[in-house]
Amino acid sequence: MKKIKADFRHRRLFVQLFGPDVYAVRDWLRQKPSSEVDLLIQGHPLDEIIEKLKHYGKIDLVGKSFGVIKFTIEGLTYDVALPRKDELRPAIDSRQRGHKDFNIQADPYLPLEKDLERRDFRCNSLALRLSDGTVIDPFQGSEDIKNKIIRLTNPQAFPDDPLRVLRAARFASVLEYSIDPEIYLAAKKVNLEGLSVERVNEELIKILLLSPRPSRGLQEMLKLNVLKQLFPELYRCSLSIQDSIFHPEKDEFGHHTVWIHTLLSVDQAKVIAELAGLEPTKKLTLLLAALYHDTGKPATANWEYKKDRLVITNNGHDLISEKIVKKALTRQKIFSWNGYNLRNIVPLLIRHHHRASEIYLNRKTVTKKAYNRLAAAVKGEIELLIYLDAADRAGRRKKLISTLDRQAVWMLRKFEELKINKDTIKPLIMGRDLIPLGVQPGPEMGKLLKKIYRLQLDNYFETRAEGLKLARKMVQEKKERES
Repeated sequence: MKKIKADFRHRRLFVQLFGPDVYAVRDWLRQKPSSEVDLLIQGHPLDEIIEKLKHYGKIDLVGKSFGVIKFTIEGLTYDVALPRKDELRPAIDSRQRGHKDFNIQADPYLPLEKDLERRDFRCNSLALRLSDGTVIDPFQGSEDIKNKIIRLTNPQAFPDDPLRVLRAARFASVLEYSIDPEIYLAAKKVNLEGLSVERVNEELIKILLLSPRPSRGLQEMLKLNVLKQLFPELYRCSLSIQDSIFHPEKDEFGHHTVWIHTLLSVDQAKVIAELAGLEPTKKLTLLLAALYHDTGKPATANWEYKKDRLVITNNGHDLISEKIVKKALTRQKIFSWNGYNLRNIVPLLIRHHHRASEIYLNRKTVTKKAYNRLAAAVKGEIELLIYLDAADRAGRRKKLISTLDRQAVWMLRKFEELKINKDTIKPLIMGRDLIPLGVQPGPEMGKLLKKIYRLQLDNYFETRAEGLKLARKMVQEKKERES
């Protein structure tokens, strides 16, 4: 049997407590070991495992009923499980089957091979014995890892858990593996309607954030019938052609679709996010905006004869895209992530991303108020707007960019030069400032505040004192008109 070196911070403790009965089942053969180690312990009842471990750290019984606990020691948490097997619950409608429709039975004396057989893909159906580094590989998963291919461990059981279809796309994307054609055939028969949106979102977010090129996983989602079932607005993009002159990008079969442009834009957005050093929340915001920015094109596609030829146009697609992404995020229950309001910001970025280019094209004549208004329109997320616009432009070519283009750099510098940012566009005058002037809370106050804020953005005043003076004048003039 093959042996590899397995070492992590608390390996010796587990070997000391459980000898040859403890196995690592995470990433070791892919040579991506991490502090997040999943362990399997055979031949020891769960109560015995808990009794031994509790003297060294904290025990969390999150999954005791099906043989899983979390063990935290010195700030590190390990998932510790017994061997398990899955059985479908009776009377489950296969059309609505989800990943939770199983009876998971834990058995400390279950043969290790039976536990590995329940896992989705052969590259995951391995175990590493911690005591001597022996690899237990009954399904030739090590060969699949060597050949960078995803194959099914148990083809008959694959349709039983629909989540595995999305996991295939995610593994292919994150690990940069190919998918065995058998999986595409099996996926055609899998109904995904029973999956929870939370698990679907989890797989999509991992594809976007963890993949070297997210387009790999997104394209696999199309090939595996995921888009058609779960993301119809993205699926429609794959059926909509674009003007081949303005959008020369095409897939391997020569199709100039909105989808191929979307894939390239997402990849370019990922590069831009890395170049800009965006933290994960902002990175996800940018990637989601890039993913949905052209979803309005299928509904707005028209042939127009201009410039001595027929041209495909998509007038107003940004406004339609905004509406579509709002519905999609609501359907997927994506509202906030790490406390950041994705449901608010992503649609705004999509609605206004062309305005950045419009300002740049008219930069010799536009005034500061145009920059102020654009910043306010996207709640101060100016950089994300400029990055989305840059990713959209770069999405017309397959080669990944290595730096921001001239337009994006100029726009970033211009906003910095004008000192326009999230703080400077905050309203200087609030409702509480109008009450002493005799304005009562209600619709009239709201209208007055909007007028004052527009004047602030248009540079009629720059300080709170100036704003209050203007507010008094506006209130007085209104009283005089009504008297």
